[in-house]
Amino acid sequence: MSGPAAEVPTCFRHPGRETYVSCVRCGRPACPDCLRSAAVGQQCVECVRGANKGAREARTEFGGRTVTAPVVTWTLVGINVLLYLAVLARPSIADNLEMVGYASNGRGAIGVGAGQWYRLITSAFVAPTGGLGITDIAFNMWALIFVGPSLERMLGSTRYLAVYLLSALGGGVMLYYLVALNQPALGASGAIFGLFGAWFVVSRRRGLDSRGIIGLIVINLALGFVVPHIAWQDHIGGLITGVVVTAAYAYAPRSRRRLVQGGVTVAVLALLVLAVVVRNGQIGVSGF
Repeated sequence: MSGPAAEVPTCFRHPGRETYVSCVRCGRPACPDCLRSAAVGQQCVECVRGANKGAREARTEFGGRTVTAPVVTWTLVGINVLLYLAVLARPSIADNLEMVGYASNGRGAIGVGAGQWYRLITSAFVAPTGGLGITDIAFNMWALIFVGPSLERMLGSTRYLAVYLLSALGGGVMLYYLVALNQPALGASGAIFGLFGAWFVVSRRRGLDSRGIIGLIVINLALGFVVPHIAWQDHIGGLITGVVVTAAYAYAPRSRRRLVQGGVTVAVLALLVLAVVVRNGQIGVSGF
């Protein structure tokens, strides 16, 4: 007399599919669509998902998310180049984006002192098109491509973008203080010098040879004092800001990394905003 027929196992996620393969982790039978190759045998998708939830997210040396491709760097290059071409085609675009402290264009007051704070940032994305304008954007984009990808991978995209934008803002604020209020300024130099400063800081933090970046900074700072129409004020403002912010990112103690890094980022932004408010008071405008 024969015994009862053995029950054919089916996939725990697809009951209509017969299978004789089980997950090595939980032991449940699963069809090929619900299994993933593991170091030993195969695991079901639910076990794989659960293991991934428990895994710690990979981080860069300074606490940022790991970067596989420097998307922020190439996006910044693209924005700068596109705006340069747009201004070539329509020069009046620069009038609305360039850095101006306070002036009149015949229709009323314009500039940061007139409430157009956005110029502190937009001016860093618009390069001059006349004279040596092509040289300006060519150097800045070369420098961005030269140091940007490595910095983005070391800092993580968010911290890297913060350094770039705060350095651009720092350069704009220095222009607001040290350049004639009605003198326009354009270019990404403040942000680029901020990245130079960031590269110097991370090189020192990692014990690397920093003489190359020091030489690059010194030469370009010197050119700002020798070559006409180069805004050395923008360079210095961006450099100082980039060094301060990156130092917080690179030297923050691991146990309080996010607190220190986030706190310094907010503090630098607040200090720059306060500086603009103070400058508005000095020139007798509200700026809002």
